[in-house]
Amino acid sequence: MDSVIDYLDLVQAPWGRMFYDLLYAQLPMPDAPALKILDFGSGLGLVSNHFAARHDVTAIEPNPEMIQNRRKDNPYAQIQGGIEKLIDFDDLFFDVIFCHNVLEYIENKEPVLAGLFRVLKPGGLLSVVKHNRAGKVIHNAVFCNDPNSALALLDEDANSANAYLGTQHLYTNGDMAAWAAKFDSKIIKILGMRAFWALGQDNAVKYNGEWYQAMLKLETRAAEVEAYRNAAYFNHLLVHKERTFSERKRADAWSAL
Repeated sequence: MDSVIDYLDLVQAPWGRMFYDLLYAQLPMPDAPALKILDFGSGLGLVSNHFAARHDVTAIEPNPEMIQNRRKDNPYAQIQGGIEKLIDFDDLFFDVIFCHNVLEYIENKEPVLAGLFRVLKPGGLLSVVKHNRAGKVIHNAVFCNDPNSALALLDEDANSANAYLGTQHLYTNGDMAAWAAKFDSKIIKILGMRAFWALGQDNAVKYNGEWYQAMLKLETRAAEVEAYRNAAYFNHLLVHKERTFSERKRADAWSAL
């Protein structure tokens, strides 16, 4: 992907749409009550727009071209900027935060996560979609027919690159677990995304509706199977913010009144 136009083409193609269909299946949200949702690094606004049909969504995105071309069938608040925009929100403000394919492009991730966890309510959910090193190695070797780049990525210290978005500073699920623990949070589920659908080079079959539904069903089931999850291009981490000890004490005090 070399431009916003390339990204638009990607999300409109079946292999782009499937990412979002799978993501929505992995993020079941209640229709009511309306939740306060932050989409951090909202890109073209597909996720913001989807959940804005029933929820109160705020989207933050630094790229003005992405914002200009965003999906906006449903009303949501769009802010241009980055982590500095979180200062405008009170502590414990959002019920749910999305951070999808964002942290790869930030070298020092912990301050960003500190800002996100600050505005996330106790009991709230942080949804993180991240690149998975094993899946990227498979993709480079099989789909791209590039064993040299796959070899380079086998090194746990090696980073990847995107011509348009820049260096991808890869991180592990263990890294995220350690960062989450610092903010009274823990990973409650790890799911796979794109284990199979982007490996086949015959794009014509992907426009077949029957193929699409069968592949989506396969990806949905395989997402929770450890072997396929570990080999998927993306991992989807569901991170739950725990109550801190002081908050538990405060809740107990109120209940005793």
